[in-house]
Amino acid sequence: MSSPDPQVRAARNRSTPSAARGPVVAVTGAASGVGDLLTRRLVASEEIKQVVAIDERRGDVAEARWHILDVRDPAIAEKLRGADVVVHLALDLDLETDAAARTAYNVRGTQTVLTAAAAAGVRRVVLCTSAMVYGALPDNDIPLSEDAELRATAEATGVGDLMEIERLARRAPRAHPGLNITVVRPAILVGGTDTALTRYFESPRLLVVAGSRPAWQFCHVEDLVSALEYAALEKVDGEFAVGCDGWLEQEEVEELSGIRRMELPSAVALGAAARLHRIGLTPSPAGDLAYTMHPWVVSVGRLHDAGWRPAWTNEEVLAALLEEVAGRHTVAGRRLGRKDATAAGAAGATVALLGTAALVRRARRRRGL
Repeated sequence: MSSPDPQVRAARNRSTPSAARGPVVAVTGAASGVGDLLTRRLVASEEIKQVVAIDERRGDVAEARWHILDVRDPAIAEKLRGADVVVHLALDLDLETDAAARTAYNVRGTQTVLTAAAAAGVRRVVLCTSAMVYGALPDNDIPLSEDAELRATAEATGVGDLMEIERLARRAPRAHPGLNITVVRPAILVGGTDTALTRYFESPRLLVVAGSRPAWQFCHVEDLVSALEYAALEKVDGEFAVGCDGWLEQEEVEELSGIRRMELPSAVALGAAARLHRIGLTPSPAGDLAYTMHPWVVSVGRLHDAGWRPAWTNEEVLAALLEEVAGRHTVAGRRLGRKDATAAGAAGATVALLGTAALVRRARRRRGL
């Protein structure tokens, strides 16, 4: 057990050979979200020599060495000098961000970090994408191998950016010999996150597309952070997935959540989702719906082989998610205020949004738009 006395711990850390030999790890996006959690974990690790934190604002982890700049700034190369490993977490996957601006930030930021890391003599860059890059398809194996083909398209929120980051990861070792790339692909991330998939559980009814076979695999942010630490310490490399062991069927999710389903034909659900997004009523494109229809469960075998185990089960993460979203009201990916949700009712809220889309279409036709 660790000594409770900070002075004892500090003295031991200074004298521990493993700490002296440990890597210097730089974390981008270190001031918030997963980056903040990873930075805190790394500065507390006896296996890490030093943590370099990079963000557009200074975070709260005083033990890290901070550099304040945009990851798209080529000056980042100088800030990475002396680092052994870079964990790149400065990504924008916010549902409300303009898609073009989001792509410009995510792709250009990753390109700059990879180039800067190579120029600074960094030996490894860890990138974090998502298991969504495998695609949600009716013929997917359950679970998918980590070596499975990446068959996602750019039709879901941010997935096009993640696919481009995956392509950059594959090209980087050829463009920058000596630079090793590790890609981490979490399942549905839960814990302070706001995505189309977490908003699914804010709805008064769980939309189920007739004939679909969804399977749910979660990843608590604490498990992602521990997996990223494994990657930073080079205990696992290459491309690997992270998430809970196993998965939940739709019926299990409904039973555990206590939220009843609303079942719609595929053409109705996909057509309505596309129209609602096109006229700006919802932030989620129709492509997001595929990830609630078809399985994209992944194996986490490579982490298991490295000795890692998830601290959370799917059931526990679902319970944490439901607690986190309690009191929020979302229909078709659009957040409603309490007054709107109460007035609309449960299933009626979905019908109201679908009706609104139809009214807008008729109005546009009358105006000749």
